[in-house]
Amino acid sequence: MSTEIPTAVICGLGTCLPPRVLSNEDVRRRGVLDTTDEWIRSRTGIARRRQADNGTSTGDLAVAAGRAAEASARAHADLVLVATTTPDRRCPATAPEVAHRLGLGTIPAFDLAAVCSGFLYGITVATALLRTGVCARPLVIGAEKYSSIVDPLDRDTAVIFGDGAGAVLLRPGVRSEPGAIAGVDWGADGAGSDLIAITAGGSRQSDTSRRLCREDRYFRMQGREVYGHAVRRMTASSLAVLGQVGWQPGTVEAFIGHQANQRILDSVADRVGIAPRHRYGNIRDVGNTAAASIPLAMADTATHNRVRPGSRTLLTAFGGGLTWGAIALRWPSAVPGARDPEPRTTDTTPHPTHRRKQQWKPSTTTS
Repeated sequence: MSTEIPTAVICGLGTCLPPRVLSNEDVRRRGVLDTTDEWIRSRTGIARRRQADNGTSTGDLAVAAGRAAEASARAHADLVLVATTTPDRRCPATAPEVAHRLGLGTIPAFDLAAVCSGFLYGITVATALLRTGVCARPLVIGAEKYSSIVDPLDRDTAVIFGDGAGAVLLRPGVRSEPGAIAGVDWGADGAGSDLIAITAGGSRQSDTSRRLCREDRYFRMQGREVYGHAVRRMTASSLAVLGQVGWQPGTVEAFIGHQANQRILDSVADRVGIAPRHRYGNIRDVGNTAAASIPLAMADTATHNRVRPGSRTLLTAFGGGLTWGAIALRWPSAVPGARDPEPRTTDTTPHPTHRRKQQWKPSTTTS
């Protein structure tokens, strides 16, 4: 009889990036911003990002990433969780329609709003649900279309954010195997809720009158204050989860932080004690994709075989709310898949019912 502690294991990994690439010069010209490619690279580490077209929604990105994760795992989900700041609509949640479009029938599905910490929050919630037997194959998707909420005239945000989605499928397992979640640490501090926010649109300040100033309708961030909070919170959370699982920082072989800013990532890694050779990311090519950034960075790292399956891995993130978290896991052995965005159609044909008890069959939907 095994005495190993049960946990969730990442068995599938999928991504979706819009095909359109915007260089720093493209962003500068579009917003007529007082900046340069060198300024953006030196302060953020970003050279380019992806942008979805007007006909593509967050849900379209999420469906593609979720389908790729299921194909990677050769299994279907029995719960869908979508972490996003940019849902398709204020009401209802995006996740139920994503599950429907994936052909998963009437399984439970819901959105989670923790801004850039959303994916790690989602993994934490899904792991708890799996361990209690509520589900067996939760699908966690981080999906964002930040181009829909970022002001193209705001240099502080326009040069940072990009669109995309990343997803993982989880299954039951034990902590010694590749992909296993070994420990989590998370937290929030609402005293800083105004540091990262969209002022209008909620019940506190409705925008139905259309008389609000344009700045209130866009995503705003108080960069200097956010920088300090991000470094402190991610460092503390990382050290806490490492202490929880008994790993010394020097034994961590892969570190992936939320791809917000290269300076933040380097500061956190330095303070935690992660060697430069064990730091991974893709902020240079995709920018800050908020809740999608960690799974996208994981997939990029796995695609290039940079980390050996089973290696001790540390993930950490910080976002609006304020929210933060860190996860210790064994690097997964899943081979990541990628798909193009899947636009919503008006087809009302009922989707197949949930097929978790049937043999895996690849989707016939084309990108």
